[in-house]
Amino acid sequence: MRKGMDIIGSRWKLLIIENLKGERKRYGELKRLIPSISEKMLIQELKSLVEFGLVEKKSYPEIPPKVEYWLTEKGKEVLPIIQSIIDWSDRNF
Repeated sequence: MRKGMDIIGSRWKLLIIENLKGERKRYGELKRLIPSISEKMLIQELKSLVEFGLVEKKSYPEIPPKVEYWLTEKGKEVLPIIQSIIDWSDRNF
C-alpha cells in the first residue's frame, strides 16, 4: 500500500489523472482545469507521473512549444480507484 500511495497518493496526482481520462491534454489545458495548482507543482507532478509510467508526454518542435500528456494503460488502471473514491465521498459527505 505504501508504494501505491507514494506513486498516486498526492491530491494533485489524482486530479491530474482524473483530468487526463478520455483524451490528450496540453499543459495549459491542465493548468486551466486545476487552477489551484501552482505551475511548479503541476510540472513536478507531471514529471513524476511520466517517470512512473502512468502518463505519456510528447513534445512537438514548434514555437510556441506544444506538449501533450495522456494516460498510459498503466495510468488507466488507476481510474477505477479514483471512481471508487468519488463514489465513497458522494455516499458519505
